[in-house]
Amino acid sequence: MSGEDFESLEKVLETCVPEAELREVRRLLFGKQLKKLNLPQSALDAAEEQDFDLKGYVFEASPEQLRPPRTVRVGLIQNKIVLPTDAPVLEQITALHKRVGEMVEVAAICGVNIVCFQEAWTMPFAFCTREREPWTEFAESAEDGLTTRFCIQLAKKYNMVVVSPILERDEIHGGTLWNTAVVVSNNGNVLGKSRKNHIPRVGDFNESTYYMEGNTSHPVFQTQFGKIAVNICYGRHHPLNWLMYSIHGAEIIFNPSATVGLLSEPIWPIEARNAAIANHCFTCAINRVGTEYFKNEFTSGDGKKAHHDFGHFYGSSYVAAPDGSRSPGLSRTRDGLLVTEMDLNLNRQVADKWNFKMTGRYEMYAEELKKAIQHDFKPNIVKE
Repeated sequence: MSGEDFESLEKVLETCVPEAELREVRRLLFGKQLKKLNLPQSALDAAEEQDFDLKGYVFEASPEQLRPPRTVRVGLIQNKIVLPTDAPVLEQITALHKRVGEMVEVAAICGVNIVCFQEAWTMPFAFCTREREPWTEFAESAEDGLTTRFCIQLAKKYNMVVVSPILERDEIHGGTLWNTAVVVSNNGNVLGKSRKNHIPRVGDFNESTYYMEGNTSHPVFQTQFGKIAVNICYGRHHPLNWLMYSIHGAEIIFNPSATVGLLSEPIWPIEARNAAIANHCFTCAINRVGTEYFKNEFTSGDGKKAHHDFGHFYGSSYVAAPDGSRSPGLSRTRDGLLVTEMDLNLNRQVADKWNFKMTGRYEMYAEELKKAIQHDFKPNIVKE
């Protein structure tokens, strides 16, 4: 069985592990058992008709005497591109708007309050090619571009916060390109944007050909449903990046991504989950799915033969909670919508138990990091 045909770890476990042991295996892999969310039959029917994976889970918190539950429903959408990569640019964008728009409608039926799409969701992940055209034509304004206007319509129609990661063109600063997530409130207002802080230079990820490290730092967006942040793709490999969103008060951190199996799949289930534990917050990891073929061969200076595709984007989107529990992932091979109901009170409850923020020695770290970035830094190595 090839990687592209392997549906999911969860399905293999259900098929091969006896029921008596399966609960314990799941506990070790995913933390405490989550209740399945009772999704409307109309949503399940729509998902089957439109051929995408639909799953729902509940993250519960303990009842409190002074605070009512702070329940929010979050939706994560992963998808393949709809048209071939050499189709006209506007047709590709329009087709993706239609596909994802249909999935957002199902999310609304499921009662989702905040929805997040995958990285650069309106285009193929063409940054492997190092070609400028036609890929730079997918870039658009974060404030009033075609996709932002589309997301404003979705937000207003469904009373839903929309997190829309796009390739941004910043006309005010000379048409500079950025990898950016736009956050639209449920009232249809553009709350702001968060640019990708860390740009990979690994294998075929030739992204610095198109855009550089973001300059928006670590914004956190106060929405009607909670404080959210967006740590785009490669930023998940940097623990301090997660930390700074948390320091600024994020209760949910989204990680819209585009990553392939041979490069990152073994660490994918770990990183966002670890970040949720370390930072007393919920994390949401979203990855695109499918294999995208490009007409012109490309290489990346790594000794591999010229090839036409990036590899298989393995989906497997999931949500992790601060207590270490996480949802099963979506399919590795199919479009999907993951709906999770989370009680944000869990963040403080876990923080009160483990006290990572209280016991963190941030002043000591800051002082030593300040020294470490100086050109004349001398490591504190004790020798005999």
